[in-house]
Amino acid sequence: MFTGIIQTIGEIIAIEKKGTNIDFTVKSNFSNELKIDQSIAHNGVCLTVIEQIGDTHKVTAIKETLDKTTLNSWTIGAKVNLEKAMMANAFLDGHLVQGHVDQTAICEKIEDKDGSKYFYFEFVKNPLFTVVDKGSICIDGTSLTIVETAENKFSVAIIPYTLVHTIFHQYTVGTEVNIEFDILGKYIDKILAQRMKH
Repeated sequence: MFTGIIQTIGEIIAIEKKGTNIDFTVKSNFSNELKIDQSIAHNGVCLTVIEQIGDTHKVTAIKETLDKTTLNSWTIGAKVNLEKAMMANAFLDGHLVQGHVDQTAICEKIEDKDGSKYFYFEFVKNPLFTVVDKGSICIDGTSLTIVETAENKFSVAIIPYTLVHTIFHQYTVGTEVNIEFDILGKYIDKILAQRMKH
């Protein structure tokens, strides 16, 4: 379980295909602290550390993860948001994030507004996933509050600090991102969908 508060930005330094899986080697300023079997969110995707050497760590993404996320498009040199799993006694500064990406979204517009940047995203509509004004959403592992919503669109405001300390500063129109919808909303949507069948 994570909070969506990005702790550092890592860099992909090696990619190795193994059957339908891909191993990614990541360099970061906290890789030397990690242990094998530790869960780390990479752009919002929970991956297990399988190797740790110096200031690098290695993780494996299976086919299902590659199919549902942006990891298939990672290249050597790509920057990724990183977060360690939360401790049970830690402050929940973001919101409850599982590290299980639901789908991807596309950035369709970026605006400068009132000292912040507003990012507008569009995703493929799914009746099990809901976005609500002022609700929570996780974009590439970053916990954010939704500003406005439409059926399959939403916007978020990024303050200068978050812009610098996450990979949001790299986004352009057309950038594809990982999104995880609020877990509470997903449970409610699932329960309502089941009740509608009866």
